[in-house]
Amino acid sequence: MYKTILFSFLFYLNANVAYSYQSPTETGNDRPKKPNVLLIVTDDLGWQDVKCYDIDQPSPYETPNIDRLAKEGVLFWQAYSPAPTCSPSRGAILSGKHPVRIERTNVRGGHPPLPFNHGSTLISPWMRGALDTSEITIAESLKSNGYKTGHSGKWHVGIAVTDYPEPKDQGFDYSKHGFGSHKRMKDRTKGFATTDKSDPFYLDEEGFPFDDITQDGINFMDTYKKDPFFLYYCSRLVHTPIHTRSEALLRKYYEKLGITYPRKSDVWDEEGQRNAYYAAMVETIDHYTGLLIKYLKQTEDPRWPGHMLIENTYIIFTSDNGGMERHTKEIITDNYPLDKGKINAKEGGVRVPLIITGPNISSNTQSNVVVNGIDFYPTILSWTGAKKQKNQILDGSDLSVLLDKDPTDKKLIIDPETGKPRNTMMWHYPNSSMQSTLRIDGYKLVRNYTDTKEKTSLALYQLYDKDSKRVDIEESKNLAAIMPKKAKEMDRLLEKRLEKLNARYPFLNPTSKANLPNKTEVPTVIDHGVDGKKVWLKYKNNGAKVVKAELIYTKNGGIKGEIWFPITMKLTKDEVCVTLPKGTTHYVFNLVDENNYLIGYPDAGYQKTTKIFATKAIAVK
Repeated sequence: MYKTILFSFLFYLNANVAYSYQSPTETGNDRPKKPNVLLIVTDDLGWQDVKCYDIDQPSPYETPNIDRLAKEGVLFWQAYSPAPTCSPSRGAILSGKHPVRIERTNVRGGHPPLPFNHGSTLISPWMRGALDTSEITIAESLKSNGYKTGHSGKWHVGIAVTDYPEPKDQGFDYSKHGFGSHKRMKDRTKGFATTDKSDPFYLDEEGFPFDDITQDGINFMDTYKKDPFFLYYCSRLVHTPIHTRSEALLRKYYEKLGITYPRKSDVWDEEGQRNAYYAAMVETIDHYTGLLIKYLKQTEDPRWPGHMLIENTYIIFTSDNGGMERHTKEIITDNYPLDKGKINAKEGGVRVPLIITGPNISSNTQSNVVVNGIDFYPTILSWTGAKKQKNQILDGSDLSVLLDKDPTDKKLIIDPETGKPRNTMMWHYPNSSMQSTLRIDGYKLVRNYTDTKEKTSLALYQLYDKDSKRVDIEESKNLAAIMPKKAKEMDRLLEKRLEKLNARYPFLNPTSKANLPNKTEVPTVIDHGVDGKKVWLKYKNNGAKVVKAELIYTKNGGIKGEIWFPITMKLTKDEVCVTLPKGTTHYVFNLVDENNYLIGYPDAGYQKTTKIFATKAIAVK
């Protein structure tokens, strides 16, 4: 019965009419003190994928509902994701903490540090496999303040969909996983959805396929509208696979892009924003966003008779990271004028669309204030009157004062650590692209981790001048050689922030066939064993001193989704030892020498090929 609810809204509301928030004095009754919050996190939606963000060359993608939302609230031009990939960003948004602090800096973690493949010269450091259960999520904070909390769609703060902890383990009353209409198609060139109601992805009156993720979100709001609610809506769009279930929508973009339907080759290799499948996906997530907002606009608020839910609901619309420009051989989209895309800490990988609307927030406003997804948590606490727990750390800034007073005044963004206006932002991505970046005012430093003796290289860009006037958002002019003192000072400040958060860094790979510096000095393992409750390893010093040693262990080795953790080992002249954690099933030793080589024993292979790491580890007898 709920399927029919989703699309009936079109009969009740003209989608082209913006809804204006009413003052409580207009009806004589008071606005409920606890507003609702709808947090919409799209998947891989790029900064230039949304029409209202068009600069330079116009985008062919159509996003009328998101554009209308921007007219009803504040559009941020300099909004960022906490990380250039989904899982660390989602964990940071939910916890309000920097990905480094929660030890989640990439998508897949919780395993021993390994090179990606046999040609890798660098090894990514260890990171957690999931958001730790000790983290107090925004759902838990709101639930303790009388809110009903719901999650719909993607979760992915762990390795797999079903990995512990799941949403209900971390504060959500309601949670429905799903792939929605984005469930993988066997062949994207045929088998499109129809208008037949028996079709699980049947097309609505506007020609868009039914999406259970969106319906689940609406069901949650409809079920719990008598209480203040928080909905964390996470669509699978516009992540790969790149396809659409609406043939009419696909044909529309073929025609708009001037391409004959169908193409002879199904691999999209045209440069720019010319992928008709992706264009259809962008318009589809816009449609689903519109359905959520339509529900709020046409549903009376039981807590505030005579008013609609939209009048007392804050909406945050954003993406988990920048747009994915390519996947295998297919060109997906183009983030230009921003450089790079998802999986890279340059602007194209971390700058995202962000629109915020709600009670007392000015409409049709554009802001150049620099903000980040980790700011949502403290902002929502202020909106809802919820309190953070004693000793709870939140790395983001509260945006509520900015949004209430003047969304264009950057001085209203206060750094929680210094108590002064915030002018810096930092990213750490020691995985895949292996970068750390720091932005201070209009300048951005990019530290690239290298396989050289120097370990890093620096690039410096001026994105904006002091008045937020665009200078080089393309990151095309490296100023590091022209401004070496500034680059060095920003690198020092970056290191200071990383060290304060106990950041981990990439290592050199001693098994690489490349001619790396000081490779011949790498220590070699001689023997290992067990002495009561302790495990030990002896090694030979070949010229480079061992400066750190860790035991990487698991308590659920041998199964899909096994999770590994590190503990520091006691280091002597030629031996390391540690008490084995209770319940350990498998373990490996990690030694780090003074030249930053990581020696793993036993050799666990490569990330690309090893899925069950216990098969190559030492088993506890």
